[in-house]
Amino acid sequence: MVKVSELMIANPQIEKFRDLRELVIEVGSRGERFLEFDVKPDFPDTPPNWHLELETAFYWGDRTRELKRQMGEGDDT
Repeated sequence: MVKVSELMIANPQIEKFRDLRELVIEVGSRGERFLEFDVKPDFPDTPPNWHLELETAFYWGDRTRELKRQMGEGDDT
């Protein structure tokens, strides 16, 4: 199990929610089985549904990137 707080502490270079989401995708693809939402990411671009975005990224991985691209929500948002 990996915690959101552990990811943020271990990666202080992350300053945007979208970068945290990319890290969550990477961690999920490495075989972690569970993600614990122990803290809310305090980034200016953290969306109201942050936990749903991270959970989706963790379990669906790269497929979420393509879906966001199709919806017009690419890396520039």
